[in-house]
Amino acid sequence: MQSTQDPHRDVLVREVGLRDGLQIHPSFMPTEAKLAWVRAEAAAGVPEIEVTSYVPAKLIPQFVDAETLSIESLKIPSLIVAALIPNARGAERGFDLKVHKLNFVMSVSKTHNEKNVRRSREESLADFARICAMRDAIEPSARPTIVGGLSTALGCSYEGPVSTKSVLHYAEALIKAGADEIVVADTVGVATPKLVRSTFEQVIKLAGDVPVGAHFHDTRGTGLANVLAALEAGCSRFDASLAGLGGCPFAPGATGNIVMDDLCFMLDGMGLRTGVDLQALVAVRDIVTESLPDIEMHGGLARAGLPKGYQRLGTGFPVEVLA
Repeated sequence: MQSTQDPHRDVLVREVGLRDGLQIHPSFMPTEAKLAWVRAEAAAGVPEIEVTSYVPAKLIPQFVDAETLSIESLKIPSLIVAALIPNARGAERGFDLKVHKLNFVMSVSKTHNEKNVRRSREESLADFARICAMRDAIEPSARPTIVGGLSTALGCSYEGPVSTKSVLHYAEALIKAGADEIVVADTVGVATPKLVRSTFEQVIKLAGDVPVGAHFHDTRGTGLANVLAALEAGCSRFDASLAGLGGCPFAPGATGNIVMDDLCFMLDGMGLRTGVDLQALVAVRDIVTESLPDIEMHGGLARAGLPKGYQRLGTGFPVEVLA
């Protein structure tokens, strides 16, 4: 398994609900409620949160408060503050705000890339190279991590199956351009474990020392099964959304990411340390429902609670139960 570079965590979980979860929701979540969400999840032990997206507010009004969210989130000790960027202009905002991580997104699928970021894949790669060059001009100690995200890497709602050869081609191109990390995404939730394991094994082998993360949606109920397949392939970084919020505006029928609460419960029960307090994490859901009572919430852990006799934080059930 690739290292998380954290001696206290076996798996790094990253919250993307404030961006992926809110981007298509019609009601604006007040900035103070968003900040309460960020602070509460950080206090629960979630180490990295994608707090916003640097896109024009006229395109997605939910992100009109991107600057305030970034500045205030950076005040939280030990939290890795990330933001999504679609282009070099978004990267410039991230550089100015000094967030820790910038998540660039492009699609392996030609059609999805054109609809999502309104340009060709080759234009996206050229823009990514410019972003990496901009990063390299910054003092090394102040450089943010630049992530190359590959959307629709495991299937596309417009084109259908996506070849692993194409995934490897664009992963290699992003790495050569200077990516510090790669994220492979099942944007529309079509993948199943066999494909996930094969794809991640090949991408991780190609990436070498460059970390590879996973971004799964649970559209067809295979999300956590795909996490297990990616774990077996060596992946140890997973995006998830509190209560499974979200969906892609250019992926008809796609639901939100895998449920952060359920992901942490599964990993914890396997004895894999996430550093997340499960009960404190589930309690964060109240902040969202109070602010957005019309938003659809998912998750088995929140519905059923922890099992009797469960020992939290990377221990799961007692050893004698597992024997």
